[in-house]
Amino acid sequence: MNAIELSIFVSRIESICEEMGAVLRHSAFSPNIKDRLDYSCAVFDAQGQLCAQAAHIPVHLGSMAYAMADIVNSRDWSEGDMLVLNNPYLGGTHLPDVTMIAPVFAGQHSQQLAAFVVNRAHHADIGADTPGSMPLSTSLEEEGVIISPLLLVQNGVVEEQVMTDITANMSRPDASKGDFLAQISANQTGVIRLGDLIKQQGEQNFSSALVHLNDYGERLAKSTLEQIPDGVYRFEDYLDDDGTGHQDIKIAVSLEVREHSIKVDFTGTAAQVRGNINCPLSVAAAAVYYVFRCLMPAQTPACAGSFRMIDIAVPEGCLLNARYPAAVTAGNVETSTRVVDVILGALAQIDELQARIPAASYGTMNNIAMGSRSSEQHWDYYETIGGGLGAGKVFNGQSGVQAHMTNTLNTPIESLEHHYPLRISQYSLRHGSGGEGYYQGGMGLIRELEFLQETQVTLLTERRRHSPWGLAGGLAGRAGENLLDDKALPGKVLLTARAGQKLTIKTPGGGGWGKQAE
Repeated sequence: MNAIELSIFVSRIESICEEMGAVLRHSAFSPNIKDRLDYSCAVFDAQGQLCAQAAHIPVHLGSMAYAMADIVNSRDWSEGDMLVLNNPYLGGTHLPDVTMIAPVFAGQHSQQLAAFVVNRAHHADIGADTPGSMPLSTSLEEEGVIISPLLLVQNGVVEEQVMTDITANMSRPDASKGDFLAQISANQTGVIRLGDLIKQQGEQNFSSALVHLNDYGERLAKSTLEQIPDGVYRFEDYLDDDGTGHQDIKIAVSLEVREHSIKVDFTGTAAQVRGNINCPLSVAAAAVYYVFRCLMPAQTPACAGSFRMIDIAVPEGCLLNARYPAAVTAGNVETSTRVVDVILGALAQIDELQARIPAASYGTMNNIAMGSRSSEQHWDYYETIGGGLGAGKVFNGQSGVQAHMTNTLNTPIESLEHHYPLRISQYSLRHGSGGEGYYQGGMGLIRELEFLQETQVTLLTERRRHSPWGLAGGLAGRAGENLLDDKALPGKVLLTARAGQKLTIKTPGGGGWGKQAE
């Protein structure tokens, strides 16, 4: 393929992912999917290698890129099949993230497996005992319904008994079923569009285009790694706690750069813990892929070839490669974010990259899960809240945005107050929270919610004890705070709020860059 043909092919396959996302968003029931856009869509080849993805959620797509090959090669596929799963130890991330996989067949009689379309969406209710399905858990079984790979659609027909079995333990089965059907619709759209593309190009030309695509991604990745001098670069950072009393949990990384390849080694990271900040290896891989993808040129395709030069080593049984049945619900959101911090911290030591690597951003998704199981009303709400980005050598950090492993929107206040017995009494920038420096770290946010009825609340937040670090003499960003009325709360807590009480989340600011005097 020449450069123009390849560019057109990349755009066409990426547009299929975008259309899948649009179908999912506009047919979903829950605000978590249709308003916050907590979903991702991608295309994989017949061997489970990533071909394309829309610009959705990094932690979703990077983990799928790492785990899909094992999933798709473990079974025989038929046209019209659709597999559903959320098991973190069998290709998922955490239980609320539900993945749908559909094969795409080509050929005169549709007998040749050509590719897969995949989407993953976050369900605010996945059957945990606590509303929002982000509990303070100590084992996977406490986190909700575990869906090991199951055929949800066979020969194009939804398996109603499988659907009923999955949604039976959820507080609003009909609404949950609606979100599952939205995911099915998104994949059906992807199967049609990708099938049309393969038919237009021909099977051989399509396969050849994927080879060119991955080779192109590899060349761009290699050009990025050529900018990094050979050597070993190390960094470590700490999670605040695991929610069960274990504090200052270390994540350590060593980046070994040799001849345009890189080994990312997490030896020295803490062992898995009792609380739920553990994560499966696929989530750690997602964070690694994300950082190096950010260093690559903007036109680099999101495909398997772009990651061929990266080797990941994580000791089994450590925090980033936990053994079943370790709890993982916060590992996907909080621990993955800290993995980004430690890799950026290691890269910041390289002179050739100093102009590109920022100080630490706010470093937590500031997870709020809440709802009610009262006889009058069943509801589940889940939210992540942005913060301040780290400053860099030539820029101030942005304020009040989502960063790194999340790419969601906030739930609009109008939608939130329409769907739930909540009122937003304050939503503002947190002035003074960005780290001082020659360039200023971005400001965090203040989001204050008033409860209109008794509500059960779970908070899973980080950077309440260990502030986001600065670089080159810049000061750390201000740590986050959680308050119920005027009472300080731990970073990870389960509580019951009365009607009229207010929950205030003050998110961290980003670290500063450089000394102010300079």
